[in-house]
Amino acid sequence: MSYQLYRNTTLGHTLQESLDELIQYGQITPQLACKVLLLFDKSINMTLATRVKSRLTFKAGKLNTYRFCDNVWTFMLNDVEFREVQEITKVDKVKIVACDGKNVGDEGSSKK
Repeated sequence: MSYQLYRNTTLGHTLQESLDELIQYGQITPQLACKVLLLFDKSINMTLATRVKSRLTFKAGKLNTYRFCDNVWTFMLNDVEFREVQEITKVDKVKIVACDGKNVGDEGSSKK
């Protein structure tokens, strides 16, 4: 199963709202909406893992909290500086959720 954390993005929220509206008007079933969301999860995870090539570095003034649960790291950082080639961006607080991307591609080849 793919990570569902991208459902909490603008794109994910918009998709969920559109699906809810289609269900409300009886144009699709809740089961079809669930299948669409699962396909969204799988597609966005695979696309980000295979097509995104840009890299950036960051430096935090303070690591506020960190947690590792269910193979997912969560970091809360303060006074963070992001750097991409020549561009620098500074933020007061940032939350980073990091998942193992290697498991994303294994879905099709595992048990069915």
